[in-house]
Amino acid sequence: MLHVTGLDVYYGLSHILFGVSLRSARGEVVALLGRNGAGKSTTLKAIMGLVPPASGRVVFRGEDITGRPAHVICRKGIGFVPEDRRIFPDLTVRENLEVGRRPERNGDSRRSVERVFGLFPALRALGGRRGGSLSGGEQQMLAIARTLMGSPALLLLDEPSEGLAPLVLRSMAEHILRLKQEGIAILLSEQNLHFATRVSDRAYILEKGRVQYEGTMADLMATPEVLRRHLMV
Repeated sequence: MLHVTGLDVYYGLSHILFGVSLRSARGEVVALLGRNGAGKSTTLKAIMGLVPPASGRVVFRGEDITGRPAHVICRKGIGFVPEDRRIFPDLTVRENLEVGRRPERNGDSRRSVERVFGLFPALRALGGRRGGSLSGGEQQMLAIARTLMGSPALLLLDEPSEGLAPLVLRSMAEHILRLKQEGIAILLSEQNLHFATRVSDRAYILEKGRVQYEGTMADLMATPEVLRRHLMV
């Protein structure tokens, strides 16, 4: 589904990513782990075309999309949910969802509001409420649901657990696993190791813009020295 090789990214003169390589398959949840400033969000933005890579390749479903504009990459089938969610506070839940709708193609009904409500039942009762009146967890659900209105094959989630209460985290984990069962590939950046462990099949650890570990989540949790060295667990 996604194959990233040798990605280098700069912000001005600052070298942020150093040869980052990763992959993600259909129906797989992959976690990018690391401390603040490790380069997790920059990796997602580089894949999405929001930050131009200086070198390296991003290949999605066999097509090189490196450096393409974000709107073109979105049309190819990649959805991005930023850390700050970016919902429209003055629009209702339904209106926020409609913003994300793309024209139906080939009778594809997966983008319908009803399908999204099926994945996020709690949003149905909130359909008439304005986005700005929702709780943090509700806003996160809405941000993901709005992105799903574009029917992405790959979903990029930037810190989906940030600021959420434990009960809300449990619900968010269930939603992510449900999307996985639908065959959507998910790449998420995350600092909450417990949350990442609940939803992820594999993990990459970034430190100072470099991949320091790649493996299954089960293998990572069985390697305490790696957790201590790179995540201070």
